[in-house]
Amino acid sequence: MIVGVASGKGGTGKTTVAVNLALILAEDRDTTLLDCDVEGPNCHIFLQTETRSRETVGIPGPVVDDVRCTACGACSQICRYHAIVSLKGRPLLFPELCHGCGGCMLVCPVEAIQEVSFETGTVETGVCGRLTLVQGRLDVGHPMAPPVIRAVRKHAPRDGLTLIDSPPGTACPVVAALRGVDCVVLVAEPTPFGLHDLGMAVETVRLLGLPLGVVVNRADAGDSRVLEACAERGVPVLAEIPEDRRIAEASSRGIPLLTALPEFRPLFADMWQRIVDLAQGGRAES
Repeated sequence: MIVGVASGKGGTGKTTVAVNLALILAEDRDTTLLDCDVEGPNCHIFLQTETRSRETVGIPGPVVDDVRCTACGACSQICRYHAIVSLKGRPLLFPELCHGCGGCMLVCPVEAIQEVSFETGTVETGVCGRLTLVQGRLDVGHPMAPPVIRAVRKHAPRDGLTLIDSPPGTACPVVAALRGVDCVVLVAEPTPFGLHDLGMAVETVRLLGLPLGVVVNRADAGDSRVLEACAERGVPVLAEIPEDRRIAEASSRGIPLLTALPEFRPLFADMWQRIVDLAQGGRAES
């Protein structure tokens, strides 16, 4: 089973939920946590993992043979992202804009363009007991997170339990992280901003055709509009985590919630059972 943990905006407690679910599950079973928030991975802050491997992630990009190039401009015309531009001379390359489609190489009439791999990020794997953490990190200056996210997703075991800490928001990186999971847990806070972004996140997950539930973090710090919106949209509320200064203090020190405050264990155990029911219900419907 693969469970995605996501949010419509950053700072809602998404990583807190993902990390503590992983910790409680890894006590009695092999668990994999994929940190797909590659622009700012932070699961490792809360987990004392021993790094086992590190790999480079790259995407194919063009290089131009000056001798063969006739400056016809065909490569520039096909590139919708302006990663290769022909200005009456040798094409100018902007690798950070390239999406690796290979179109420029295919349309070149003199075969002056070849593909090489451009590094976009890294994937690291660490182990802590029965918990395996795989985190991606996008290199500074590269705008495209999906290739690194897909490289992280490849580490999900075929047989076993996988949790995904998704990027925040509703853009392409979120879709890359959540595509094909068994269910999605959306973490929201009970504020006007939280309500607005939760609505967009719900629509995104439903467009992907995935079952979803909501965890309300800092539940008693706002009002009931998030709960009312979930009821109106038919979205189950999986858990409500209360506003507690001790949680914020533990997070600021890089201490997992369940380590600092073990009295929250029943809440996360019950949350997990609701997630399992949600995923099984989604499978039955499909």
